[in-house]
Amino acid sequence: MPAPLDESGLPKRRVGVSLFWRTFFLLALLLVGSVFAWTQTLLETELEPRAIQAATQIASLVNLSRAAVMHADAIARVSLFKTMKDEEHLTIRLREPKDVYEPLEPTYLNGHVVETMKSRLGPDTVVAGSVNQVEGLWVGFSIDKDRYWLQTDRDRFDQPTEQTWTIWLLTAAILSLTGAAGITRLINRPLKDLAQAASRVREGDFEATALDEGVSTQEIRAVNVGFNRMTRKLAQIEHDRTVMLAGISHDLRTPLARLRLEAEMSVPDPQAREAMAGDIAQLDAIIGKFLDYARPGSVHLSPVSLNDTMETSLEPLRKRQDIEFKVALQEGLLVQADPVELQRALGNLLENALRYGKSEGLDVVLVDISARYRDDKVLLRLRDHGPGVPPDQIKQLTTPFFRGESARTSTHNSTGLGLAIVEQIISRMGGSFHLSNANGGGLCANIVLQKANSGPA
Repeated sequence: MPAPLDESGLPKRRVGVSLFWRTFFLLALLLVGSVFAWTQTLLETELEPRAIQAATQIASLVNLSRAAVMHADAIARVSLFKTMKDEEHLTIRLREPKDVYEPLEPTYLNGHVVETMKSRLGPDTVVAGSVNQVEGLWVGFSIDKDRYWLQTDRDRFDQPTEQTWTIWLLTAAILSLTGAAGITRLINRPLKDLAQAASRVREGDFEATALDEGVSTQEIRAVNVGFNRMTRKLAQIEHDRTVMLAGISHDLRTPLARLRLEAEMSVPDPQAREAMAGDIAQLDAIIGKFLDYARPGSVHLSPVSLNDTMETSLEPLRKRQDIEFKVALQEGLLVQADPVELQRALGNLLENALRYGKSEGLDVVLVDISARYRDDKVLLRLRDHGPGVPPDQIKQLTTPFFRGESARTSTHNSTGLGLAIVEQIISRMGGSFHLSNANGGGLCANIVLQKANSGPA
């Protein structure tokens, strides 16, 4: 299924998450889930024993206080109560009918404490959080017919506050996320280096793509060694191909020049001489196309005026009667490009439109050219009004030596390299090239180039 197109006719790019962030989010989710599960487990296993322990301690204090009150006389009780208050922070006083008390907050821990104390001290036991607006842990008990309050600090039995839990949870989460980021970076850094090196190899840069062969991880080291060997082999193949094609160019063009000279001097028939000269020129042009496609991929990018470059490319064609242009370029378009390579790509596109873009019933080729800024890109579109191309052949048009259907190639001799050269040039300059059929007929060449920030030098 073909990819959907945007408003400029280019395939829409899928917005994806990088491998680093995907791995980080998965590890973070796992760690945060583990911390949450651990916290809940700790709370569940800690609350009930804590409640039983707190209730047991409080009940023991009440029983000891009750025994002390029962077996001490009035004078000794005063001294006993003072000693308990000073040494143990326990206050025992009579319970008055007018006392106003508030029960403990209905929390999980407090509920267990109250139930356990009532089971040990009796059902009439009162447990309050404040008496007469005095905060603390208050326990009401009876000795014979007298009723007393025992007051102590709640800090002895309260569970950790929410602030304490929050601090510990945040600390654990920060440490977990930091560890996840470190592990993710350790895992994904070699993959990122490999992706960058592969991108440089794709652009024809074989010299700066060496990966570290001394890494400690055995599997990554094996990948880096294999990639470096492959890069060196590709560089040698590229060098051999360049030398071979240069030799072929020299060896073929020399006899072609002699044939042209001999044809002009020895063929008396003007028509035959002209036909032979045309055939020789066509052979020379085919050799030139082969060399253009096979030339090294290094380009020197600089700010280039697209308006001036387009005007230079159109100038030789404006005098022709068989082609008309409709140009709509935004003013002051600056692109990051190699000026020579950009003009060569535009020339190939115009040549392709001139060859195959003639509308049925017309002797003139109509070409629409438009360009504009979009964000940090420059969108360039060239459209002819010819017969177009079947949708199943669109992607093959940039395949080297593919010539398309006979409707666009029956009357022309072509190497099938023109559009492949354009795609190669645009890719070397960091742009993208895409072909599509126009709604009203004809073929559209859609180019995206990098926007330049300053004018040409």
